[in-house]
Amino acid sequence: MAGNDKRRGAVRKSGTKKGMVVGSGGQRRKALRGKGPTPKAEHRYDHPAKRKADARKKAQQEREEKRRAAEANGELVAGRNPVLECVRAGVPISALYAAHGIDADERVTEAVRLAADQGISVVEVPRVELDRMTSNAVHQGLALRIPPYEYSEPADLLTAARDSGLPPLLVALDGVTDPRNLGAIVRSAAAFGAHGVVVPQRRSAAMSAVAWRASAGTAANIRVARATNLNRTLRSFQSEGLMTVGLDADADVTSDELELATEPLVVVVGSEGRGLSRLTRQHCDQTVSIPMSAGVESLNASVAAGVVLAEVARRRRL
Repeated sequence: MAGNDKRRGAVRKSGTKKGMVVGSGGQRRKALRGKGPTPKAEHRYDHPAKRKADARKKAQQEREEKRRAAEANGELVAGRNPVLECVRAGVPISALYAAHGIDADERVTEAVRLAADQGISVVEVPRVELDRMTSNAVHQGLALRIPPYEYSEPADLLTAARDSGLPPLLVALDGVTDPRNLGAIVRSAAAFGAHGVVVPQRRSAAMSAVAWRASAGTAANIRVARATNLNRTLRSFQSEGLMTVGLDADADVTSDELELATEPLVVVVGSEGRGLSRLTRQHCDQTVSIPMSAGVESLNASVAAGVVLAEVARRRRL
């Protein structure tokens, strides 16, 4: 029988069929296996939602890197008024930079004189160099560098409080993002005998030049600690015998009824807008409100902290 091969004398083997046989190639069983749920759009390769999610993640990483770099290198303050305010407030300064040929007015003269009195190096630099250092900000020929703030550990605040021989009094901030409020709270804490202030590592204002100026230099007299997890830190304080009192406008107990004032205490202050977070409120042993006249909804976070700390100090003096 003639075969289907073009070679001369080719024959077809018995039991074979002419042409290809269509089959699954052994893949039918694999094809029937489920591939699981459809991935979310942001997890699909080259999906627009994934590209947006990757862009957001990259931007967040860049912001975090800039924040870490700023903390490592310190902060640069530019402008005659801000520089003079920092020098007057006793903000720790690494160096004061003045542009060559600067038109010295009374602000420049006072800033240089105060810096010299405090032992701060005054460095003259070319104006183009000052432009580069300040990223072309409006420096008016004057700038200064503030070294990174050296935060304490929350446990160090408690140790220092117990070494003082007085009932510990700490202030914890839950999402206060305005550095001016942070500085004002630090000032109130120092004025009313608190032993330290605790701020979260994320979503919180840092001890920047603005916070230093708002504290009017009192930040040099009181420790500020940074907590990786605020609620975990509050639990650790509670395990050491401290009571936690949160400021909440909806609380039934008012600040003038605060019987815990004379106990080892942590006063927890919420953010400027939403106040205490739900989880932080749950970790408070008690919440207190501030009695106010009708028509006033709430107080600024730093003002509220000052009112409660003043009441605590008053009760402790009795």
